[in-house]
Parts: sequence; C-alpha cells; structure tokens
Amino acid sequence: MASDWLKKWNTKFGQTEYAYGTRPNNYLKEKLQPLPTGSILFGAEGEGRNAVFAAQLGWEVSAFDISEVGQQKALKLAENKQVTIDYKIGELPKLGYKLEQFDVIALIYAHFPPNIRSGYHKLLHNYLKKGGTIIFEAFSKAHLEYKKKNPSVGGPSNLDSLFSIEELQSDFPDYEILELKKTTVELNEGHGHVGTGSVIRFLGRKK
Repeated sequence: MASDWLKKWNTKFGQTEYAYGTRPNNYLKEKLQPLPTGSILFGAEGEGRNAVFAAQLGWEVSAFDISEVGQQKALKLAENKQVTIDYKIGELPKLGYKLEQFDVIALIYAHFPPNIRSGYHKLLHNYLKKGGTIIFEAFSKAHLEYKKKNPSVGGPSNLDSLFSIEELQSDFPDYEILELKKTTVELNEGHGHVGTGSVIRFLGRKK
C-alpha cells in the first residue's frame, strides 16, 4: 500500500488525543448491541474505539489497519478498559483470516483506497459466515458539499473514495438488506468528525 497513505494515518493518529474520540460510533452501537455475541472483525479500525466497545460487550474482537500508531493507541485503550482485542497490522490479503471466520464484519468509516476497495470488500464477504451480519457506515459521494462548508466534519476529499448505494450493492450482492440508505447525520466524534455529513448506512445479512 502506498507509503503516503500510511504516512497520512500515522500523522493523524500521532497526536496525544484520539482523532475520533474513544466512544463508539452511534450506528455501530445501535446495531451491534441487539446481536448475540460472537466473533467480529473491524476493518480500518484506527485507534480502536469501536473494537474496544465490542470487546466490552463480550465479543471476540479482531481488527486490522495499516497504522502501527493507531494500533498502539487501540491496544492502550483496550488495556485501560480492561479488555483484549486481536489487532493486526498490514494489508488484508496477507493477514491470514479464514473463510467464514466471523459472525459480524464492521466497517465504520473504512474508506480503503479506491484501487483496492472492491477487492477488500469481496475478501471481507468471504470471511463472514453465512447468516452473518455486516454493519457499515461511511461518507457518501454527497458528502463533499458538506466538507466544503465545514472541513471539521472530516472525510475524504476525493469523490472516488466516497460511497454510493449502487457501489455497495455491487460489492455486497448476496445479502438480505435490512437497511441501506443515504442519510444526513450530526457527528461529534473526537476532533476528526464534527458537524453535519452525508453517509451511507448498510446493515445486511449474508445469504
């Protein structure tokens, strides 16, 4: 993966405070809490706020990212909350996850580089058990207008890194769609997501 991409995230996570705070994302919290606990994989997990929350609920938590700086902050947060998470660093195809290993895949603002995104989504689909759940929230292509008005809301600046409903339907075709919509949200996640943004939310069950 490009070194400039890694440098970007190591820089963002290199500050003392947590870029997106230490509380879980609201959509993840809402959709995860009703599910029976099991195994869950978090993609592009950064500083660990969502993974640690899942561990506090009793989930067996795995996570991955490319940033060792993010990983170290995630492990520190887990230690502070007295839970454990299995957090791997590197590119997804090389991390050794198994077919149908997980009950849930969580992608919360997992804006993978456009050239690898669909490939990663297909791998993650393969790692999810039949009947398993995907929980997804990320910025939509409409988000650029919100970011222009308020850069503090965060998110990618290039259209190709943002999502459409059609792209998600293409990448995750074999799902019972429990929810799939573009919506406007008010974000208050650390200093990295503050303000009004446009997101895609997807909750699906693998057929």
